[in-house]
Amino acid sequence: MKPIRKAVFPVAGWGTRFLPATKSIPKEMLPIVDKPLIQYAVEEALEAGVDTLIFVTSRKKHAISDHFDTAFELETRLRESGSNEMLDRITGIVPDGVARVHVTQSEALGLGHAILCAESIVGDEPFAILLADDMILNPGSGALLQMVQAYRESGSSIIGVEQIPRAMSRSYGIVEVDAGENLAKRIRTIVEKPAPEDAPSDLGVVGRYVLGPQIFEHLHNVQAGAGGEIQLTDGIARMLNSCEVLALPFEGVRYDCGSHEGFIKATIGYALEHENLRDQILDHMAAVLRENPRA
Repeated sequence: MKPIRKAVFPVAGWGTRFLPATKSIPKEMLPIVDKPLIQYAVEEALEAGVDTLIFVTSRKKHAISDHFDTAFELETRLRESGSNEMLDRITGIVPDGVARVHVTQSEALGLGHAILCAESIVGDEPFAILLADDMILNPGSGALLQMVQAYRESGSSIIGVEQIPRAMSRSYGIVEVDAGENLAKRIRTIVEKPAPEDAPSDLGVVGRYVLGPQIFEHLHNVQAGAGGEIQLTDGIARMLNSCEVLALPFEGVRYDCGSHEGFIKATIGYALEHENLRDQILDHMAAVLRENPRA
């Protein structure tokens, strides 16, 4: 069984829900406390043993590559001023020996198309996909590490899922799974954004995947849907006919940072993980609740 060495980060989207902030700053560079969204995703991939980071980006998103590159002038200034702690925080983001590859998605033609853009880099290997919008807080084992461990045990592709309110099914890919005692269960069907009455279950797909290279063949054969987009969900649905794909309800708290509400909740959740911020944030929240009691 080949290890999971490569991770794909689709980061070519426009981030229109966060305009005007994202007019000049990629959505993935918006900070949660003191790090941008994309850095949290990269750190999760590194924890899982990934040694090749593949960013599928657009022509205008130079800020992402700049963030992971060397900032010579800033590093020199911090070194000369003796700010070693700050220096360590910007030089240790990506360890030595970890490759960074940037692939341009010339048109925004869907998540499936973004994954196809990375095909030549991934090659004939299983790989991970992380959507930076989905932040998963777990001080123990990150979501991707949990999925990689499940892949090692089963040898099957793994999709991260969580239980969602059925009323929100139009915002998710929804899976139906076999019964069984194992935490990771075989997916029977997967449907992209069904109406609540048509949803086969209440298990929603979140932005974590460990997939075999067979997915590329199926994505090449997927018909583009509305807006000319190629959906990753449709490729996985085709994959089910020939490969076992498992759904894993990972441990951790997920924040949908593609929404304003989720972004704010993530900021609070991650701030509470900082020892030097926790008490101040809790005191402030308590004061706000006192001044704005619910009726």
